[in-house]
Amino acid sequence: MPFMDKMKAGAAQAAQKAQQAAKAGQAKIDEAKAKREQDAMFRDLGAAVYAQRTGSGDANAAGEIDRLVAALKEHEEAAAAAAAATAAPASSEPGSGSAPAAGGDFKLDD
Repeated sequence: MPFMDKMKAGAAQAAQKAQQAAKAGQAKIDEAKAKREQDAMFRDLGAAVYAQRTGSGDANAAGEIDRLVAALKEHEEAAAAAAAATAAPASSEPGSGSAPAAGGDFKLDD
């Protein structure tokens, strides 16, 4: 039954790689969403500053600018914390050293 054992091991390894790919894909989606949110805040901040400087803004422009700056700081801190949390588990996984990510467990004859 060594053939069946190899099949089971191969299936388990494929499932693990599929899970890793799904996690990486979700991380990319989350990163893109966070970038869009940050871009929207920067756009709103620029519009508020422009309105204040040109005199076309309302009396609440300064408060809106302060709110957006605080929100951007929070967003950047959260993104930095998420990046640190994502990087830590990846480096502690076994086999995540300098070995090639894709490949297999085969060797070429010299």
